Amino acid sequence: MPRCFPWLGGLTGLWLSASASAFTLPDWPPTLELDHTLVQTSLLTRHFDPQPDHNNQQNLIGIELHNPDRWLAGTAWFKNSYNQPTWYVYAGREFPLWQFKDINVRAKLTGGLLHGYKGEYRDKIPLNHLETAPALLPSIGMQWGRLESDLIIFGTAGMMVTAGLRF
Repeated sequence: MPRCFPWLGGLTGLWLSASASAFTLPDWPPTLELDHTLVQTSLLTRHFDPQPDHNNQQNLIGIELHNPDRWLAGTAWFKNSYNQPTWYVYAGREFPLWQFKDINVRAKLTGGLLHGYKGEYRDKIPLNHLETAPALLPSIGMQWGRLESDLIIFGTAGMMVTAGLRF
């Protein structure tokens, strides 16, 4: 039978309470106040396991609305990996990581609905039985003045680099 260490529970409780005070959650629900709008496009796409029928020219056009608390909502139109017109409608949040002079580095997580994988490519993304599937996209990016850029990872399929302007 393993030996019990009563002090371990106390240290764990102390660590958890210190961690909870260091990371506070933002107010919920998010405010509807608009801080800025981001208009963006895709620059580069790479598939982790390239196939002959993969499209690496997504021609993405996207718009995001951001509030002062770093919550966002957006929509993007692009050509998917199989050259089909696709929509991603989403919400998410930015997480500041660090700042170098005038450059802000941050992570972003968005979740929403992806619509456009049809026909023979319908099963290329999970849960796409009705040709609309849930999606969760993490990214890391930077902002310098009005310019922003993100590296978005789309599951195990690939990655995309985007760039945009803040208004």
